[in-house]
Amino acid sequence: MSKALVIVFVKNIKLGKVKTRLAKTIGNQGAYDVYSELVKVTEQATENVSADKRIYFSDAVVDTKWKNDSKAVQHGIDLGERMKNAFQKGFEDGYDRIVLIGSDLPDITANHINKGLDVLKENEVVFGPAEDGGYYLIGLSKMNKSVFENKPWSQTDLLEETLQELNKKQVTFTTLDTLNDIDTYEDLIASKFYQSNIQLQEKIKQLHD
Repeated sequence: MSKALVIVFVKNIKLGKVKTRLAKTIGNQGAYDVYSELVKVTEQATENVSADKRIYFSDAVVDTKWKNDSKAVQHGIDLGERMKNAFQKGFEDGYDRIVLIGSDLPDITANHINKGLDVLKENEVVFGPAEDGGYYLIGLSKMNKSVFENKPWSQTDLLEETLQELNKKQVTFTTLDTLNDIDTYEDLIASKFYQSNIQLQEKIKQLHD
């Protein structure tokens, strides 16, 4: 068994349930199409990572995604508890470096994930900062429940507050490149992911016009 584990959190792709902020501009179908493409990007990024993978779906396991990898359903009352439970299971199963990513990052690559795993050889925690003040990647080299508890989820000070707490507790951490996720129409049209996907552009333009 590899000592490194990559956890991917995926929302089940359902109309009206994904990218709800984006849907306010381009509608539920548009948001569905965008998220479907983002999940493909995430699948491609994890293909070239030399670590075990566990895919945690929001509602139900989808066998057609990540066909050769372990799959489960997230459990917990909020994002923090769901992430904490996934990490806890990984450490209980003998992994010593675990990285978790979401599935809505247009620019995520295997390099970001591999770097996250690599820096955990020297640090207890790693974050991939998102431009909105949160993070797209979190990694641990040993269980640390506090990073998942009593945090301002979905707020602009999430990462800042988490790092301040780690500093106070003298926990070693590092950060990776900052990336932007896609929450709004402005995020979407500014992204290379969208600009290079002609088929997606045509779908969105039909819905947005």
